[in-house]
Amino acid sequence: MNIAFFLLPKQEVTCVTSDSTLRQTLERMEYHRFTAVPILNKEGKYIGTVTEGDLLWYMKNAEGKISFENASKFLLKDVPLRLDIKPVSIDANMEDLINLAKVQNFVPVVDDMERFIGIVRRSQIIEYCEGIVAKESMKAKEMNSF
Repeated sequence: MNIAFFLLPKQEVTCVTSDSTLRQTLERMEYHRFTAVPILNKEGKYIGTVTEGDLLWYMKNAEGKISFENASKFLLKDVPLRLDIKPVSIDANMEDLINLAKVQNFVPVVDDMERFIGIVRRSQIIEYCEGIVAKESMKAKEMNSF
């Protein structure tokens, strides 16, 4: 199975850039109701994924220096990312995709030049696997009925 079959293209993915402010990032995540979004650099390369937890820990560890009112003065590139959300190449195999999806809600997909081209959602992979299990179950039932 080709990974491109599952791809939600970049144009349909909510992303932020490393030069986004904390406030922009928070507002974008709140508006779309996402708990994590991919971070891209100016060249469109995937550089990581920021989570709500990353932002909360950063604000907490700033010891009161960051509030929502002044969050536009702080840049996302200064926020340490707690999780290393790995991307997969568009030409990777399904096994690689499934292994990453086990520990990530979505898997960023990059082209051969490391440019971000979209994501694959874990729910899509589960649906695909569910279909395979259902087919296998039907085959087993048919064989047992003889």
